[in-house]
Amino acid sequence: MTGAEWHARVECAGEVAGAGFLVAPGTVLTCAHVALDRGPLTVSFPQRPGAPAVPARVVAHGDWAGGPTDPGDLAVLELTEDIGIAPAALAPAAGAHGDRKLVAYGFPAGYDEGQLAEYRTTGPVYVSGEWIQLEAWSGHGQPLVAGFSGAAVVLVETGEVVGMVTAAAGAKGVLSGRMMPTDVMRRHWSGLEGLVPAPGSSALAARRRLRALVERAIRVGLDCDPVRLYNDATAGEIAPPPPPEGFDSLWSAAWFVQSELDDPAIVARFTERLAALLNALLDPRPAPRRTAPAWAPILIELGHSGAGEDLVRVEVSAYSGGRRHPVGCDTVPHTRLRAYVQDRIDAAFRHVPPGADELIAFALPRDWLDWPVDRWESDPDDDTPLGLAVPVVVTDHARRKARTRHALTRAWQRLDSGPGARVHRVLCGCPGKPSELRLALTESEPCLAGFAAAPGTDRTREHFRTSVIAPAPVVVWSRRGCAAESDCADTCPGSAFLDKLDAHVARVRPADLPRSVLALRRRAAAQDGHWATDIQLLWDDPRCFTDPHEEGTHMRSPVAGRGVGAEAEPGTVAGGGARTPPHLDVVRPQLPPPAPRFPVA
Repeated sequence: MTGAEWHARVECAGEVAGAGFLVAPGTVLTCAHVALDRGPLTVSFPQRPGAPAVPARVVAHGDWAGGPTDPGDLAVLELTEDIGIAPAALAPAAGAHGDRKLVAYGFPAGYDEGQLAEYRTTGPVYVSGEWIQLEAWSGHGQPLVAGFSGAAVVLVETGEVVGMVTAAAGAKGVLSGRMMPTDVMRRHWSGLEGLVPAPGSSALAARRRLRALVERAIRVGLDCDPVRLYNDATAGEIAPPPPPEGFDSLWSAAWFVQSELDDPAIVARFTERLAALLNALLDPRPAPRRTAPAWAPILIELGHSGAGEDLVRVEVSAYSGGRRHPVGCDTVPHTRLRAYVQDRIDAAFRHVPPGADELIAFALPRDWLDWPVDRWESDPDDDTPLGLAVPVVVTDHARRKARTRHALTRAWQRLDSGPGARVHRVLCGCPGKPSELRLALTESEPCLAGFAAAPGTDRTREHFRTSVIAPAPVVVWSRRGCAAESDCADTCPGSAFLDKLDAHVARVRPADLPRSVLALRRRAAAQDGHWATDIQLLWDDPRCFTDPHEEGTHMRSPVAGRGVGAEAEPGTVAGGGARTPPHLDVVRPQLPPPAPRFPVA
């Protein structure tokens, strides 16, 4: 009970009508007979002396018919403002039985500041399926009288609410009464769904821990952005965005997580992230610097072959322990390309340490960057798309210069300092000037480039070229994109894609995007019309492909791999022969790989 500011006094025209308690930011529960058929109501909180009363209105109630023994005697009051008080913690009434002291805080005549009444339950039997009978803890003390209706019945040991006072015995000298237990309250108002965990459940323990952490955070003055904390906890998950107005307090965010999301995993992540912030504040030792995930990448470099248009030069390497492990290099026809890649990926996994974060990166020529490599089969005996099994990204061969690698490394070091990044939107109808994109990508705050149309379209070709050479550490688009040949205005599917992308990456660390996009691809495969269907992620972190022990760092690939034709002049390929002219235009591949054996949505 100590510090429980959520106890409320309900008043009408300056007179006490009854009691109540805060169950959510801006929401108070009381009895229907306290609130219905009255004039304007106000609610005050006596544990905050001097604070003004807050106007309130009834927004929901049970099916109470007006009689003292009629069921559904519950009303929900909405305050005109969130007063920044932590809501009450609710618990199953089963925890109140036995010789356990219960306390109710009411406002009998002459005690506007409130009085405490001590009671216990007479047993687990429900009267008419609606109430639990209460009896006085001792033969003296404050009885339940007028002014206690709507008061929370609190288990002293834990401070949790197990019910609400609805009636006193009425006869003089009879120290008994009734409470509506929390599970019955939930039956009469669905807004309590999810706030009353089952007896003995792990959810109950999780709620208690989260509540204790929030209370501690408030006591020590933790400087925490609740919206950022929520976004961090829900990253990569199917979860509603924060309210447009944000969260007024840490309590509001915690309540939203527990009441609006039926997902114990998100509650657990929210709790752990809050615990980490508290530990960082209270631990005098400096917090370790956040670094990129310890990816164990497999690099697949594909390039044009001078031996023929139907041939592809392939080189596969694995990176672990700061070393590059070559596992295959050959020139193969398009018809054998996927089988060769499958075989070499399997060999490369022998160099991936157990438990490491695997990552498959395709380093491609510019005109192949739209290839659906994430949809290639994982294995000859398993037609599961590769991008549904492991994180798959693409990157561009053109980023081979040491100067580009240095600029990318510097950009990633700045990106690591924040929980998310903003998206510079390149719209198909009005993309702006490429120079504006270059400026946005080279500002002190790095950003991601998001494209409404696939990179091969005339409207975005120059902008895509700019994002690659600027360089943007991350570029994202949908392969289906917007294909409209004229102004698509309000119906642009690419613009809708960017809206969803912007909301998603705001809550994901850029270094974690490969794993987050893996989760998106899995959802898109299970849900028709998902916004992330055919998402393509160009993700380029040079630090994942360092090779300090080998002579001559590989610079042909933008991820520091040797690549195909490392020594070739622009416009030629290793082994001789002409290839695509040395311009930087993006076009669809003339000879794409064979059609996949699985449907492409």
